[in-house]
Amino acid sequence: MKIRKAVFPAAGLGTRFLPATKAQPKEMLPLVDKPAIQYVIEEAVASGIQTVIIVTGRGKNAIEDHFDVSFELERTLEERGKGKALEEIRKIARLVRVCYVRQREPLGLGHAVLTSRDLVGDEPFAVLLGDDIIDAPVPCLKQMMDLYEADPCSILAVERIDRSRAGSYGIVDIAPGASESTGPGSVHRVRNLVEKPDPSAAPSDLAIIGRYILTPAVFEELERTPPDQGGEIQLTNGLRALLGRERIKAYEFKGRRYDTGNKLGFLKATVELALRREDLGEEFRQYLRSLKL
Repeated sequence: MKIRKAVFPAAGLGTRFLPATKAQPKEMLPLVDKPAIQYVIEEAVASGIQTVIIVTGRGKNAIEDHFDVSFELERTLEERGKGKALEEIRKIARLVRVCYVRQREPLGLGHAVLTSRDLVGDEPFAVLLGDDIIDAPVPCLKQMMDLYEADPCSILAVERIDRSRAGSYGIVDIAPGASESTGPGSVHRVRNLVEKPDPSAAPSDLAIIGRYILTPAVFEELERTPPDQGGEIQLTNGLRALLGRERIKAYEFKGRRYDTGNKLGFLKATVELALRREDLGEEFRQYLRSLKL
């Protein structure tokens, strides 16, 4: 089956960005002039996704409003002759079919994915995390979907990191001699996964980042996955159990990832995305040079 649906967990509290996230979702913080979640959904649409499932929680109404029609705003823009802005607003509501499901408690990424089960159904699906913005000539998810069509199994996007940062990621242990170059990236056979290991015990430097293609069997494993010490159901632990019944591949994608889940990464993404803009890039570049940092 082709990948038609994508799940976007967006029920987190965004505590790293307080006080900015006290009254607005972290996913709606703007990178230049678009909220972070829009970049990720645009990647999904460009990859061929037909239905987006956003897992929300309390205080996330702004996400639903953003991807909905805004009659009053459209009418005002039309009356004022702001045709370009009007088309941009209308384009957001027409991007893709969007469904919402509420995660009543923030019980971890695995629980958020499990919450989407009824809407996903019995078919393979994608999971995209809004913290990871990926700039690539071929969208990262499209690279993974092409790989899935050639060899259907669960696929995790991975990136090589400094081992000192392993405690912030899920880390994959890959089978020796089972790696190959496929398309723009490299593919590895996964033999184990470890959630946030001590850097000295990390099995590799390949960190799982926020792009997944999963088979529906993962739901059964997540249902059986016990909460960790923090009371959360970790997706990595569910995937480790899935390894007992199915193959999982790790894919080193081709592209530039921005980790907007922390303040420094968010600032880097804002600067670099602004520099790529035709309407802002050159003037912004001149301004940065004038700072003589």
